[in-house]
Amino acid sequence: MTAKTLSDVNKNLLILHFTVFIWGFTGILGALISIGAVQMVWYRVMIASITLFIYFKVSGLNLKVSTAQFLQFFFTGAIVALHWILFFGAIKASTVSVTLVCLSSFTLFTAVLEPLIKKTALQAGDIFIGLVIICGIYLIFKFESHYTSGIILGLSAAGAASLFSIINSNFAKKSDARVIGFYELSGAFFWITVYRLLDKSLLQEHFNLSVSDWIYLFILGTICTALAYIAGVSVMRTLSAFRVALISNLEPVYGIILAFIFFGHKETMSAGFYMGSALILGAVFLYPIYKKRRSKA
Repeated sequence: MTAKTLSDVNKNLLILHFTVFIWGFTGILGALISIGAVQMVWYRVMIASITLFIYFKVSGLNLKVSTAQFLQFFFTGAIVALHWILFFGAIKASTVSVTLVCLSSFTLFTAVLEPLIKKTALQAGDIFIGLVIICGIYLIFKFESHYTSGIILGLSAAGAASLFSIINSNFAKKSDARVIGFYELSGAFFWITVYRLLDKSLLQEHFNLSVSDWIYLFILGTICTALAYIAGVSVMRTLSAFRVALISNLEPVYGIILAFIFFGHKETMSAGFYMGSALILGAVFLYPIYKKRRSKA
């Protein structure tokens, strides 16, 4: 490996860690913003879509896709929107720590859903990792039962995230990931707008949020969504998928540390919660190592 290549790898490692840190910070913003989950996600995807559109126009990236691709991306945007609504709903119903740990079950859902969708065999190692995560979830349910609704929403958010990630893994083989992201975010904005028109909440939207809410939403839509997305894609050029997956697993760790800094005692949980979290996070970190060894074998 040349000095220049090593320098590029180290630079992209820093970018990836910063990006994952930003993802962890998303939960903090969700707790700080005073509006409901649906309204929050509507503002988020609107700001992110506009920001990405400006970026693509300035960079000169061609956004043209076929009608079939456009419809696929646009409808997948509905799943993206559902994921974020469930995610922020979980934070409102519980805590940032509970939500982020539940979101780590993404690995479990992927291990089960991917073989079903792609019609491949379910591996014994995947089943073992899944059982460990289920044990962790059970402990959290048992010792933090007062957060049951938040835990259910968090697990549902993980399921939705797994689903659109599996779908996107197929899209990415044929299209530019940045273009996919733009149309999916735009689709998310469209579908949430339709929902808000049907429940008539959008008709009562006066955009009279507090100054702090506007600031947090702007950070959420630009830095935590548009910028983080572009940065996350850019590092794929020099970093292996294994390395990206391993470092991405730090999201709940960063998020929980930030939650303690911002909210203190509110984020303090029972010993059972930390036991369950350790099982889940341990399984999540071991999963990419196991997958890499299995692929070599």
